[in-house]
Amino acid sequence: MRSPGGRGDWRVYVITADPAQARGRSHIEIAEAAIRGGATAVQLRMKNAPARTVLETARRIAARCRDAGVAFIVNDRVDVALAAEAGGVHVGQDDLPAAATRALLGAAPYLGVSAATREEADAASRDGADYLGVGAVYATATKPDAGEAVGIARVREVAASCDLPVVGIGGITIENAAPVIRAGAAGVAVITAVTMADDMAAATRRLREEVDRARAG
Repeated sequence: MRSPGGRGDWRVYVITADPAQARGRSHIEIAEAAIRGGATAVQLRMKNAPARTVLETARRIAARCRDAGVAFIVNDRVDVALAAEAGGVHVGQDDLPAAATRALLGAAPYLGVSAATREEADAASRDGADYLGVGAVYATATKPDAGEAVGIARVREVAASCDLPVVGIGGITIENAAPVIRAGAAGVAVITAVTMADDMAAATRRLREEVDRARAG
């Protein structure tokens, strides 16, 4: 499901987490709270579950996102995204290559690609990406494979060099989101800033306020 204009609304992009990183909450509970709080995109990141379970969860979240007009993205799994009729898929540099992912997805669904450098951003753009996940912006322990923090300067560099929307990711919280937006990002992606919050919907709402305030200048 593409937004009007086709570039997507990535202002507040909430990524689900396994219960150990979410105070025991389920992926569906996280998605529902994010939607209530005003997230503009939700990604299902369910790394260690059987395919059948991932698909069942994706279908339930897809329905909720569809009703709310929120983009629903599946992490890594093109097969799950297609079977669940998700809005798109997000792949990293070690996943299925972007060009192959686009070929499987077709033209309509969103394709997000992780890019930590200008070179990776350029390649993703050529291979059919719709948006870029740039990071880790700040140090993070949530994703052990995220690598070293690239900092705000890298967000600014990639955003200035590429026509695609840039979503900052990695170590982003309510308190440090605004500089990412001011560096040129279209939005911020978060995991534990929402999943570990006492009130996940309230945390999403506060993040949305910070992002919208930063975008307004």
